Amino acid sequence: MSAPLICIVEDEPELAQLVDDYLQADGYQTVQFQRGDTADAWLADNAPDLILLDLMLPGLDGLEVCKAQRNRNFTPIIMMTAKVQEIDRLLGLELGADDYVCKPFSPRELVARVKAVLRRSHSDSAQPGSESPSDVLLDEHALCVTLFGKTIELTTIEFKLFSLLFSHPGRIFSRQYILDNIYHDYRVVSDRTVDSHIKKLRKKLISPELSTELIRSVYGSGYKYEAP
Repeated sequence: MSAPLICIVEDEPELAQLVDDYLQADGYQTVQFQRGDTADAWLADNAPDLILLDLMLPGLDGLEVCKAQRNRNFTPIIMMTAKVQEIDRLLGLELGADDYVCKPFSPRELVARVKAVLRRSHSDSAQPGSESPSDVLLDEHALCVTLFGKTIELTTIEFKLFSLLFSHPGRIFSRQYILDNIYHDYRVVSDRTVDSHIKKLRKKLISPELSTELIRSVYGSGYKYEAP
């Protein structure tokens, strides 16, 4: 199995190369970009395992790159920023980044965070050395979920919604966050639209092997995915 590919988007060449060297020394493959627009164009046609994304970039800033990527898929993203006041936005209140590091940072700490985020993102997928394959598998190209060996077809919105919850088991997503990140124009939909799609998902994702529902409501907060 090939080593994970890490996309580094950082406009400071020396810092980018330092991060690159540490990642390669730890066995990762890397690709570098110094501009947000060139990185975004590459990401539209390529699928790295994780993105290290600087906040302040020429061409297209990190916030816009993150938004564009979240509209495509849920590749793990670690933001690199010196703007501490942006952290809440970066961590998902608006954009859905998986983690962040504040500049200046230790390259060793960054590599540790990369490992942790990759572990979380792959925790529900079959991995070499795993005791058993995952009971829940997602196929982005076919827009379907395989649940205990049974294939369930979803609509585009249903798949995006389930993928979002599935990518962070146990994390509570508010309705507003879901509206902002799943629906292209959330102004024409409402909280009830989210609730309706959740209800349809629950009906589809029923299996005799499940003792509880995969998607749980958290009163006053939103929804979360719980692995079987």
